[in-house]
Amino acid sequence: MTSVGRLGFAFNPTNDAAVRLGERALAWCATRKVDGWAEPASDLDALQRELPTTSALVVLGGDGTFLRAARAVAELDVPLLGVNLGKVGFLSKVEADGFEPVLEEIVAGAFTIDERMALRGTVLPAGGAKGSHEVFALNDIVVARGSLARVVRLDVSIGPSHLATFIADGLIVASPTGSTGYSFSAGGPILDPVSRNLVVTPIAGYLSAIRSVVVSPLQVVRTRVVDAHEALLSIDGSEDIPLKVGDVVEVAARDRPIRFVEPRSAMPFWDLLRHKVELLPS
Repeated sequence: MTSVGRLGFAFNPTNDAAVRLGERALAWCATRKVDGWAEPASDLDALQRELPTTSALVVLGGDGTFLRAARAVAELDVPLLGVNLGKVGFLSKVEADGFEPVLEEIVAGAFTIDERMALRGTVLPAGGAKGSHEVFALNDIVVARGSLARVVRLDVSIGPSHLATFIADGLIVASPTGSTGYSFSAGGPILDPVSRNLVVTPIAGYLSAIRSVVVSPLQVVRTRVVDAHEALLSIDGSEDIPLKVGDVVEVAARDRPIRFVEPRSAMPFWDLLRHKVELLPS
């Protein structure tokens, strides 16, 4: 890969360590005469204003910060690199204490690009009413119960085939990148992050023989809310959209990938996974 010309830094403005690291990053760029800029990861307009002329976007924060930054590059080909300032940080390839040497690698072009499959969700209102809209997710799209501890009943189809009617707390449709997140905690498998599949996992399914299935990226996963006191559509764990009985959520693989920077010194995914899991409380 050729060397990069302009670096962007998206930081978590509520994390003091991330703010300081952003300032450190700009000072590093100034010292090495690298064109750089920094904006809060939550400021989508500011990010999208700078990204068209940016070679790579370095994300300073935890997985939540990274997912917000991924939304900013969803229609662009700007690659992302995560610097972990959170707890586990499965999406991050770099820890804060190894920050500057990795920047040196990026500027020198000592990295490759991984293409990660993202998800496209479509919400279809009950009865064919107008108002359908699309959503983007890098990790997962979840149909789940609301704040009350009452299960929902969901009809789930894969392509033309009915999979099951789940009585559960909800249903997760995850990408390979998102397979280490909510889907994994609900009993789903971990996929190689550069594969192209969807993982369909019920959350606390009642009397369900189906725990989790892996689906071809050519299929569409269709979930209809059959019965619910309150139901929500959650996108990457941050944006919640109320759903009504009869609403349908369709999830498919997105054609355009999200590109991840893989520095030459980065730990391979399966080693990183083992290392991160070892850090989790037992």
